[in-house]
Amino acid sequence: MADGTYSSGSINFSGLGNGTDFNKLIEGLLDVERKRITRLENWKSSWQQKNDQFSALNTQMLNLKTTLEEFDTVDEFLKKVVTSTDTTRLTATATSKALETNATIEIGQLASNDVLITASGASSLSTAITSTNTFFKFSYAGETYTINDIPAGTTLENFVNIINSHPDSRSRIRASTVYDGSVYHLQISGLDQGSENQLVISDEGDIIFGGSSFRETQNAVNAQIRVNGFPSAGGGWIERSSNSITDVLEGLTLNLHDAEPGRTIKLTTTTDTAGIRGTIDKFVSSVNEIRAQIIKLTKVNDDGEGSILTGNYGVDMIAQKLKNITADIGIGFTVWDPENMTGDRFSALSQLGIMTDAEQGSPTYGLLKINEDMFEKAMAENDPEAIAKLFAANNFGESQSPDFTFSSLIEGTTKPGAYKVEVVSDGTKIISATINGEEASIDGWEITGKSGNALGMAVRLDNISAGTHSGTVSIKTGKVGEMIEELKELTKPYSKFTFEGGPLSVLQDNYKDIMNSIDDKIAFETKRINKMETNLKLKFARLDALLGQYERIQGQLGSSIAQLDA
Repeated sequence: MADGTYSSGSINFSGLGNGTDFNKLIEGLLDVERKRITRLENWKSSWQQKNDQFSALNTQMLNLKTTLEEFDTVDEFLKKVVTSTDTTRLTATATSKALETNATIEIGQLASNDVLITASGASSLSTAITSTNTFFKFSYAGETYTINDIPAGTTLENFVNIINSHPDSRSRIRASTVYDGSVYHLQISGLDQGSENQLVISDEGDIIFGGSSFRETQNAVNAQIRVNGFPSAGGGWIERSSNSITDVLEGLTLNLHDAEPGRTIKLTTTTDTAGIRGTIDKFVSSVNEIRAQIIKLTKVNDDGEGSILTGNYGVDMIAQKLKNITADIGIGFTVWDPENMTGDRFSALSQLGIMTDAEQGSPTYGLLKINEDMFEKAMAENDPEAIAKLFAANNFGESQSPDFTFSSLIEGTTKPGAYKVEVVSDGTKIISATINGEEASIDGWEITGKSGNALGMAVRLDNISAGTHSGTVSIKTGKVGEMIEELKELTKPYSKFTFEGGPLSVLQDNYKDIMNSIDDKIAFETKRINKMETNLKLKFARLDALLGQYERIQGQLGSSIAQLDA
C-alpha cells in the first residue's frame, strides 16, 4: 500500500481519506463488543466473592473446632483446684474425679535413685581409663548388662559418652564426672527412683577405677507417705517408687518435694466454678462468632435486598445443623424424671439458661444468650459434674437401670445414643438378650451388641434373678463433642474420587467449574473481538486507501478543469 499504510498486527491510518478518525470509530465498535466481556467478568467476580466468603466461613468453622477441642473432655471442662498448706514439701493436681474434700499427707521419705561415685579419680577428662581392649558390666533393677568393645586408650570423657549412648545402658544409667578441684571422679546414676532400681558395678574390666572404688553415695529408695493418718505410726508407710504419686487418692496426683516425718500437710480440693463459667462463656462466644457471620452473609435489609449468600442452601444447611446441636437434647442423654429419679439432670443447654435470642430487633437476635438467673440457680443446686457431662461427655457409658451396669465399648465403632436393653434370665444364666430389639451375644452374665450402632457395647447383668430385665443404657456425647464431629463433616474437603465433602467444599468445587466456564467464555470473546479488530482495521484501511485514491482523482480532475477554463 503506497497510501493509507497498514501492516499486519499494527495498522496505522495516514492521510485519512475524508478526515474520518477510523481508529476512534473502530475503538467505539470494539467497546460495544467488549461489554460482553465486562458482563462476564462481573459475573465471575460475583462467584469469586461467594467463594471467598465460603473460604472465610470454612476457616472460622475450623477455628471453632480447634477452640472446642480445648475442653472436649470432662477433665478439661470440670476443673478442680488443689491447695496445699506447705507447697515447699507437697503440691497436687486434680482431675474431675477428685472428691471435693480435705486430706492430710505426711511425707516420711522421698523416693530417690541410686548414685555411685568413684573414690579415685583421673587428672583430666582426656586421661586414658584403660590400656587394653576391655568391657564394663553392671546390674540394674536385677538385670545384668555388659558393654563390650571399649578400646584401649579410651579417655574418661569418651567412656562417659560410651555409657550414655550405648543402647544397653542409655535408658538405664547415666554417666558423668565430679571434679573435686584436683581430679575427676566418675559418677554413675540409675535413671529410675525406687528401691527396686539398685545399681551394682559387677565387673569394671580393666578400667582404672577398680570395683572397690565405686561407692554408693545415694541409695535408691521408695517414697513413704501417710494419708489421713493411714497407716498408723506403728503400721509403716504407704510406699511408691516415684515422688509423683497418682494411685493413692482418686483423681489426685501428689507431687512430693521434701520429707519431714511427723509433719502433716493439708490438701484441699475444690471445684473451680469460675473456670467452668469461663469455659461456658468461651463456648457461647465461639459459637456466636459463626452465627454472627452467617447472619451477616444471609441477612435481608429493610428494602428486601439480600446479602451475598442470602438463600444459599449450603450456608442455610450449616446454620441449621449448628442450631440443632445447641437446641436439641444431647446424644445419649435422657430427660430427667423427678418422680423416678432417673435420667439426666441436664440434657439440653436450655436447662442451663443457654438459648437463642429470638427477639426481633434485638442486637443479639439469632445468637446464643445466657439467662444469668437460670444459670446461677443450676450451678448452685446441682452437681457441677452433671453440667460438665452435658458439655464434654466423651463416649460416657451409663446405665439408667439398677439391673444393669455399663461395661465397655469399642472406640470408633460403638455409636453414642440411648439403647433399650432386655435380658431374660432363668436365675442360673442368661437365656436371651437384645439391644434395641437386635440379638446380642452372651458371655456369662455379660451381653455385647452384635450389630448396628450398639456394636461392641458390653453390658453386665447385675440382677440375675429369673425373669425379664429391661432398661436403658446410654453412651453420651456432650454438646462440645457433638459440635466438633459436626464441624468435621461440614469442613471436610471435597474428594473428586468419592464426590464427597462438606457443603462448602462441594459448592466451592461447583463454583470453580462455573468460573472456569466463564473464563472460557471470556477467552472466546477476547479472541473473537481481537479478530474483529483486525478485520475492521483491514476493512477501514482499504476504505481509507480508496478515499485517498478518490481524493487524488478529484484533485487531478479539478486541476484539469481549471486548465480548460484557462
